Amino acid sequence: MRRVYIMTFITCLFILGVLLLSFRLMNLTGGREHLTVGFIYDNDESTPYTYNFSLAKDALEKEYGERVDILTCSNVLDDEMEEPLRELAGKGCDIIFFNGYSELVRKLAPEYPSIQFCQTSYMDMSNETVPENYHTFKGEAYQGRYISGIAAGVQLRQMILDGTITNDEAVVGFVAAFPTSEVISGYTAFLMGVRSVVSQAVMRVSYTGTWSSYALEKSAAQHLIDEGCVVISQHTDTIGPAIACEEAAETKEVYFVGYNQSMSDVAPATSLITSRICWEPYVLSAVKAVMANKPIESFVSGKIHGNDVSAGFDQGWVEMDDLNMQIAASGIERAMGSAVSQFKRGRVDFVFKGNYTGVDPDDPSDTYDLKKGYIENADSSYPTFHYILEDVITVE
Repeated sequence: MRRVYIMTFITCLFILGVLLLSFRLMNLTGGREHLTVGFIYDNDESTPYTYNFSLAKDALEKEYGERVDILTCSNVLDDEMEEPLRELAGKGCDIIFFNGYSELVRKLAPEYPSIQFCQTSYMDMSNETVPENYHTFKGEAYQGRYISGIAAGVQLRQMILDGTITNDEAVVGFVAAFPTSEVISGYTAFLMGVRSVVSQAVMRVSYTGTWSSYALEKSAAQHLIDEGCVVISQHTDTIGPAIACEEAAETKEVYFVGYNQSMSDVAPATSLITSRICWEPYVLSAVKAVMANKPIESFVSGKIHGNDVSAGFDQGWVEMDDLNMQIAASGIERAMGSAVSQFKRGRVDFVFKGNYTGVDPDDPSDTYDLKKGYIENADSSYPTFHYILEDVITVE
């Protein structure tokens, strides 16, 4: 009988050991119940770009509640990134998101191998060697720009039909920060959308030389309006261009097309529509991956380019916001919906295509014939189209 008790006791110990080992393995492979998540913003939430990015933080709080502690640092200039990065790392962050363009993130990531660093892409990383814990991501903004262009094109067509402008006066303006491929790709896609409706439309581009200056952006928009532009869009970071349109509308018909954040509150009479990159899908998926102790890219739905991911309308990474039905011309929703459906089905080859020649602004000998088409974001989440279309785009 004693031998039976001993064997029973040993069996119980064995079972207990197996259970403890199983729980330990589940803890190692099944993930964690709590994370500390950091966000470093290049501006604060009063600016459209950072406000739009902060929506991902809000979605994270809503999704995970007390399972995440969120720490934020705002108004961090690119060359001042090191101190806040090390501060958040020292506070125990498991994953940190950045919307700035500093190379310091990639350089410092190897010092903190247990932390995942996720940065909105600021350069083509397809030929770069990156640390295992460094990731980049971006929505395929050209898709939203193209749809915005369709909306602007339908509006232009109505203005021509109404006799407000002539065919030769179908001119759109674009307030741009810098001549980077990201900016050039965006305003080219916008014009291609416009010209898909009004084939004779042309564009004038005014650079400000800064991402965020209310005065410079407003002044640039005012100048474009004075030169005859009847639709204004932007790739800068303040409400300046929208305000310029709203003020100009007191004496002439002009419309504004936004990016990142709806401007209907500050420009209710002229704000037509906005396109935005949706950062929420990536941020939520990345946090879920870290909780599960899995590679981030295995949890994210999109085009995987190594440690870099992009997606468009097909995965909800791009969306249109706040079409102003009070001023929108008839047929805008139908025209936009048709093109969005194509993007959702995976067709993207119609945007950068046509009887155009593009010229590299930094090297006039480098040209591109768009008759053969150009597929944006094929190998990188960062936009790479960097050619100025001859005869239809004028850069000031």
